[in-house]
Amino acid sequence: MDVSFLEPVFAAAGPYATVCADVTHTTENADTELDLRVRGLAEQLSSQGAPDAVVEAVRDRLLEGNEGGAAGTLKGRALVVAADGSVVLDQVLADTPARETARWAPQPDLLPLLRQLAGRVPHVVVVADRVGADITVAGLADQEEEQRQVEGDTFHMRKVKVGGWAHNTYMHTAENQWTENADKVAEDIASLARRVQPRFVLLAGDVRARQILGDRASGVWSDLVVTMEEGGRAAGADRQPVERRAAELVAEHEARDIATAVEQVQAAGAHGLAVTGTSAVVEALRKGQVETLVLTDEDDDATLLVGNGPLELGVKQQDMDALGMHGEVTPAGPALVAAAVAGAAGVLVVPKAALPGDEPVAAILRYTDASTSND
Repeated sequence: MDVSFLEPVFAAAGPYATVCADVTHTTENADTELDLRVRGLAEQLSSQGAPDAVVEAVRDRLLEGNEGGAAGTLKGRALVVAADGSVVLDQVLADTPARETARWAPQPDLLPLLRQLAGRVPHVVVVADRVGADITVAGLADQEEEQRQVEGDTFHMRKVKVGGWAHNTYMHTAENQWTENADKVAEDIASLARRVQPRFVLLAGDVRARQILGDRASGVWSDLVVTMEEGGRAAGADRQPVERRAAELVAEHEARDIATAVEQVQAAGAHGLAVTGTSAVVEALRKGQVETLVLTDEDDDATLLVGNGPLELGVKQQDMDALGMHGEVTPAGPALVAAAVAGAAGVLVVPKAALPGDEPVAAILRYTDASTSND
């Protein structure tokens, strides 16, 4: 997972409030229920010493985001608020959090967020008809979901039953118009594909529109197309089947990414291009060797020592002595994520059993050198 979207978090001054909240809006009493949950989270932050400005920012953002929300559209949400009350991260979670959390600490607690974050698999969803298409771009690291429409010409859009020459003329004109409209949609998708590099393009909607659009797909995205029968642009059309299919495809890509990363750890380890175990990973992070940090999905009580910057970290004080500084004890998860962001490394969260030797952390390396170690 590209975690560059977390850079603004670490650019802000701490301490930080990190909140994972259930913002489900599915019942008649949803507003009251949400207010009670948010009040409880705010009280937790206050009891931990968070300033009033931070607590108010959390409360306002969580309640504001749910105003007017349609039933079932909101489930989980994660916030990070800096010491001055500025909201430096606001993310939708893939589902309601297994456990709501509110933490005020020197480091943002981002590992629970990454475990529950809606999949950051860049993709494009297209619901087409013979006039144009509704296009959704999702999964971008630093942007909210993007919605756009492409509209073509509606003139002579319907084939009519007339006889002889006129019938053929109308048939030909309608087909030409559909194709011209599909060309506009295809050009827009191609532009998006070059910009966001999607993993897949889900194509739904009118069957003839899908056929024409599929034929007009350019090489930039033609190999990424997945089609489905359900979905339409008409007013009141049910989009849930399209959303479910997109979520299924995201999950498939995420599972494939996890399997690939675990295979890379196992294969690259034999050539020194992967390390496992906390000491070896910490050393690699300090040296900027880490391409992808692999963390497990289970909490533990492990700690690390962190100096003046996120890449100044160690497992024991001797490590910090070698760096010429004193380290502050910090939970390992937040420290490792901060170091990964600082080192422009990706982060992948996997089941604990997936890593060899039951280790809590591993890393795929950009390069190796004579001093690279492995636990």
